[in-house]
Amino acid sequence: MPRPPRCRRICGVPQVDAFCPNECENTEPILLTLDEYEVIRLVDLEQQNHEQCAAQMDISRSTVQEIYESARSKIAACLVHGKSLHITGGNYRICGGQEAAHCGRCCRMQRANMEKSGKTCKGDSIMKIAVTYENGQIFQHFGHTEQFKLYEVTDGKIVHAEIVDTNGSGHGALAGFLMQHGVDTLVCGGIGGGAQAALAEAGIKLYGGVSGDADAAVSALLNGSLGYDPHVHCDHHDHERGEAGRSCGDHGCGKHSCH
Repeated sequence: MPRPPRCRRICGVPQVDAFCPNECENTEPILLTLDEYEVIRLVDLEQQNHEQCAAQMDISRSTVQEIYESARSKIAACLVHGKSLHITGGNYRICGGQEAAHCGRCCRMQRANMEKSGKTCKGDSIMKIAVTYENGQIFQHFGHTEQFKLYEVTDGKIVHAEIVDTNGSGHGALAGFLMQHGVDTLVCGGIGGGAQAALAEAGIKLYGGVSGDADAAVSALLNGSLGYDPHVHCDHHDHERGEAGRSCGDHGCGKHSCH
């Protein structure tokens, strides 16, 4: 007798569970299961690799691959044939913040549940701070940073720091890259509006418009004296297209239209 399939762990149900193009009322909808939705969310939106996705969903890497291929095929059929998409069913269990240990930190569902009850998450005294990094300094254009320096902070003290490469990730993928590394706070120089929105969606707190030594900036953040610009933005991309390969850091972000 075959063993029953392993129940897939998902963070929560989608806020929107149906999509329909114009004039699709008489077409048979395509059904995307909630575990397929979760794989798409983790891999394509949060930029997790299949191994990380498997660990979060409590399934094997090969199962992630199978679910991912099925989900992408269904989404493609909706786009090509103009069919509606309904997210429903599947073999899953909802974490709802009750299994947050698998994330290694207080997950977004657990945090939301705690806030409703007026409590705080276990481990809220732990922070993970990322700084756009180049040669010890804060790199001045978020979307072109090649490295982050990551700081793990417990009870207001830095307990570990490391430098990680972004491996060519651009504006659109960097928020997901930071989520993969468990980052909840970002310190940077110039940053565009789209990247700010992605960080907000990921629940990452932003301290932009900061320059100087990276270590000193994190120390200032921890003691409450960090100077930053809450309205920071970077809108130089139009002229950047005429200067291929140049980044904000190359021509002095903050001296033209990065604030």
